[in-house]
Amino acid sequence: MNKTLLAGLALGTATMLGGTAMAQSNEQVQVAGSSTVLPYAQIVAENFGEVFPDYPTPVVESGGSSAGLKQFCQGVGPDTIDVANASRAIRDSEIQACADAGVTEISEVKFGYDGIVFASDASGPDFALTPEMVFKAMAAQVPQDGNVVDNPNTSWSDVDSSLPDQEIVAFIPASNHGTREVFEEKLLLQGCEDSGAMQAFMDSGMDEDGAEEACMSVRTGGAVSEISGDYTETLARIDANKQAIGVFGLAFYEQNQDKLKVATINDVTPSAETIATGEYPVSRPLFFYVKRAHLGVVPGLSEYVQFFLSEQMTGDGSPTVDYGLVPLPAEERDEQISNFENGVTIGS
Repeated sequence: MNKTLLAGLALGTATMLGGTAMAQSNEQVQVAGSSTVLPYAQIVAENFGEVFPDYPTPVVESGGSSAGLKQFCQGVGPDTIDVANASRAIRDSEIQACADAGVTEISEVKFGYDGIVFASDASGPDFALTPEMVFKAMAAQVPQDGNVVDNPNTSWSDVDSSLPDQEIVAFIPASNHGTREVFEEKLLLQGCEDSGAMQAFMDSGMDEDGAEEACMSVRTGGAVSEISGDYTETLARIDANKQAIGVFGLAFYEQNQDKLKVATINDVTPSAETIATGEYPVSRPLFFYVKRAHLGVVPGLSEYVQFFLSEQMTGDGSPTVDYGLVPLPAEERDEQISNFENGVTIGS
């Protein structure tokens, strides 16, 4: 890491003006949210503590995107967090909840990309999946012979003869995780459409919203289990059941390749390269949200954001990229920096 460049960054960001709302000061930057974003935020926070010794090291906690945004939207002041990490964009309902609690100036910061992967025990068989296969394995109901029926598939080979003759046992993120939303949209919903199930649901009398809900409803009874904890819990479940498959962020998989074997999606192996080119179909941007009322009030908050977006922290060759982050193109990162410096907020 280039300490001279980082020292220059420290000087530059120290002059930045903060928000104008009257917030009382936390003693240090408080961050919570996405378990996918957690390791990146921890890397930045630890380096921030070294480069900016005049500020306390930010406190970074997990809990999931939804939980982090709920904390973020509790209000303005010393008992509320300053930054919410998210592996999905903030929802309109969350923006309204923030506004209702007095959080009206929010900066959305996109800092990179990540892939969502399926992975199983490293000693197990290979999985070559498509969204259609995922839907047929995990959906609560599927069309069969012109009727909508409870999912009858018990093994992966029931779904497609090319897949292992292995019981369907899958661990997916619960709804408190931003990863779940991407999983639903890019795998379940896409697979539902590809298989013709969406049309079959509508032909059975459902309206479009009802059909989409049916597409994204997952089966229970042990075939599919929802994990509220972080990826380490999913890994532990797979370690306990070698035939299971789980949903992870790409970076987590890459840090655990000795324990996990990744599946292809549409014959594409997930990697930073295939995500950056758009070839791998299940990827998503990563965000954090900043409470502008706390800028200039909470020590080091402006500097933390600028530091996070610096080339040294999230550009090519940075420690977050070494960990697994797919970096923003330089122009896009410059735009994020400019938006933050110029006070661009959600809805402005």
